[in-house]
Amino acid sequence: MSGSSGFVQFVALVGLMTVGAVYAIKHRQDVGKLAAIAIEGTIGHKQKSPAEGASPSQRRSSDEIEIAANDSGHFETEVAINGSRVDVLVDTGATLVALTYDDAQRAGIYLRSSDFTHEVRTANGTTKVAPIELSSISIGDITVRNVRGAVTEQGKLHKTLLGMTFLNRLSRVEMRPNALVLHE
Repeated sequence: MSGSSGFVQFVALVGLMTVGAVYAIKHRQDVGKLAAIAIEGTIGHKQKSPAEGASPSQRRSSDEIEIAANDSGHFETEVAINGSRVDVLVDTGATLVALTYDDAQRAGIYLRSSDFTHEVRTANGTTKVAPIELSSISIGDITVRNVRGAVTEQGKLHKTLLGMTFLNRLSRVEMRPNALVLHE
């Protein structure tokens, strides 16, 4: 019985996290204000300067990349997709890496209307996507090859999402105060 009870608790936790993520997306500005208040009230963690060559939101060491939370509490950073620089939102609630139409073109992926064959539901409604496989995604010294993803119809996604098809390929993803840490 304890095994099924643990599973039920896990499912409930995932459900609550999903509801919280949807709420945060829909009420982005209110959540950002609350996060700013919360950050101001925390015991000061001095920000470390980014390592040379890292995006301003990243700090690297030999075996990890640390992404600082922005003022809204989100983890945004720059990655290289198929060798092209793309700004992303790290999103553990996104099943796939989801590229905006414009970011896909920047990464050398050109699609026709007929390529958008799958319908998906997002926090912003229903849209069609084109399934793709990305040759590589690099963030700092971490590179993952052959990553499943999707491209959204033009204008349907405002920022590329670095989802679980990338994050699951890492050895570990951990939360620290005001930071997300990725381990290759």
